[in-house]
Amino acid sequence: MNKLLIFLVFITMPLASISAKEGMTLEDIAKISSVNQVEVSPNGDWIAFTKSKARMPYKDDDGGAWIELYLMATADRDTVRPFITGKVNIGNISWSKDSKKIYYTAKRHDDKKTSLYAIPVDGGESQKVASHKSGVGAYSINHDGSKAVFIAKPEKPKHLEKLKKKGFKAKVYEEDIQQNHLWSLDLTKEDAKPKKVNFKQHLISARFNPVNDQLLVQSAPTSLIDDVIMKTTLQVIDLKGKVKTTFKTQGKQGKAIWSSDGKLVAFLGANDFNDPTAGALYVANARTGKMAKRKNNFDSHIMDLAWHANDVYYIEHKDAESRVVKSDGNSVSPIVRYGNGIQVAISIADNGQVALKTNSATHPNEVYLANQRMTDSNPWLKEIELGKQEVFNYKAQDGLDIQGIVVYPVNYKKGKAYPMIAFVHGGPEAHRSNGWNTRYADPLQVAAAQGYVSFVPNYRGSTGRGDEFARADQHAYADPEFTDIVDGKNALVEKGIVNKDKVGITGGSYGGFATAWSATALSEHYAAGVMFVGISNQLSKFGTTDIPNEMHAVHARAWPWDDFQWMLERSPIYHVKKAKTPLLIMHGENDTRVHPSQSMEMYRYLKTLGQAPVRLVLYPGEGHGNRKAAAQLDYSMRLMRWMDHYLKGKGGKPPKYDLEHEKKLDDDKDKKDK
Repeated sequence: MNKLLIFLVFITMPLASISAKEGMTLEDIAKISSVNQVEVSPNGDWIAFTKSKARMPYKDDDGGAWIELYLMATADRDTVRPFITGKVNIGNISWSKDSKKIYYTAKRHDDKKTSLYAIPVDGGESQKVASHKSGVGAYSINHDGSKAVFIAKPEKPKHLEKLKKKGFKAKVYEEDIQQNHLWSLDLTKEDAKPKKVNFKQHLISARFNPVNDQLLVQSAPTSLIDDVIMKTTLQVIDLKGKVKTTFKTQGKQGKAIWSSDGKLVAFLGANDFNDPTAGALYVANARTGKMAKRKNNFDSHIMDLAWHANDVYYIEHKDAESRVVKSDGNSVSPIVRYGNGIQVAISIADNGQVALKTNSATHPNEVYLANQRMTDSNPWLKEIELGKQEVFNYKAQDGLDIQGIVVYPVNYKKGKAYPMIAFVHGGPEAHRSNGWNTRYADPLQVAAAQGYVSFVPNYRGSTGRGDEFARADQHAYADPEFTDIVDGKNALVEKGIVNKDKVGITGGSYGGFATAWSATALSEHYAAGVMFVGISNQLSKFGTTDIPNEMHAVHARAWPWDDFQWMLERSPIYHVKKAKTPLLIMHGENDTRVHPSQSMEMYRYLKTLGQAPVRLVLYPGEGHGNRKAAAQLDYSMRLMRWMDHYLKGKGGKPPKYDLEHEKKLDDDKDKKDK
């Protein structure tokens, strides 16, 4: 009798009570912590790193995540020490040459703008090193610690505030802009004031030579983002601003660094002006400017680099994996091989210790020493049941090999066809690796917990596959790049994994363009779509974006006035009469990259035509992607509810627009009262 009673109780218990683990929720995503920056000390004894601390929606005042500073010994991963924590935003950490203090930028105490600070490793309070009335940006400390340079904008004239109060607020578009300037500071004098370096270009970065006071600087003609992306110049200058060496680069540029002896320079750059990426590794003579390509990007892309002794270390992403490589110019030696997580940033000590920022399919970015994981920022993830993730290879209609990431539903059963959501990355010069891919706009593991297959396609035009593949979408907007996604869906349907009638698609920026195109020109393939900061009209997008030259050089390869009809036909609004897919559109009101008018156009066409359900949600104060905690959670809730309604629910008219956030506020108030 007792055995029977126990059995009856057991079989009537909720599944959550039986299972040791539960799937991920949207609230879980909102509390994820991730390592931001990793810097190993020159002597190799310490690692300083910053880590995000999420604001809790409904509880904390709204804003972006806090960024805290931590310290740990390389010899013992159990020595993680909170260094500066709480409601802080620590940025740009670096070490003194003697490994005794950490420099960083932040607004501390009564600071109105960001200042430069230093904090001793062995204890003691932070000391302010430099401040500026417009705030301190990127900085560099020279080889003996006697000088600093930093980037800052000029102080705004005081009369502007007076005029503003009297109603004179006119803005002159793309002319009334401020450039970054370079400032130097003598650190040997307590009362020293920053001095402006006589250099005319807009400063992007500046690094002291490791053995003298020359500077490696990246600059652009203006502060317009289009110039920063496409017209960056790399030079060596002295502290008076005199140019010593100019490197003849073209196209996009990435990180640039000195060699350990200060005689060479290494940087990430493009093959030519029309290369969509800065994915090749160059080494140049710092005195003559003579350049040579150390590592091409024929079938991969270089993501970060560092220098140690006579070797360049770099992170190479190939397909959906990554590795760390050491190169002396003649041969290469893998330090971390493919299949050991996804490395995204590197720092090297004088003794050769390699510190990395690495993620995997089971955790966000953490601190690693080569292959050894050193931190666990989210120990609660061990109690979460994650869907299985794997690389998925398939053929496009034209025979091209395409690759993506598939995440299976939790408790997946072979032979059962599941609803699917395609999560499309932006760029398109970007890619998703076989690492941690869950975030507010791509809640893959939440989808897995709710019984969805998630598909993340690296369609043609993506990075990680080399230069030719990254250019495969140039002057070929939408087709065949977005039919690559349909081909992936069909391949999963053929394998019996996906229900062909229950497929949704979502993405932001260029992924939003893919979603808009899929909901119109390819509507027969999708039962739901969620478009985020996406493109609906290539013609008006060109006229409203802040990157028209980049758009022409590495994407369209044509000006609107030279190929007007082609641009129109490659716009989702041109195909709106084919639209049958229910489409949720979301956009930040302050977006300058893809103006919110792109979403408004898409909404108005679909709403007026009336063939498919459509809704438009705008986020005040947000730009090209949501930065603040409340807007991020709101976005993910709307995304998943839309998919649930049309892929698992009754469909028809859209679900109610009110998410009833006020109930969560009341719940928290009740808990506090109790």
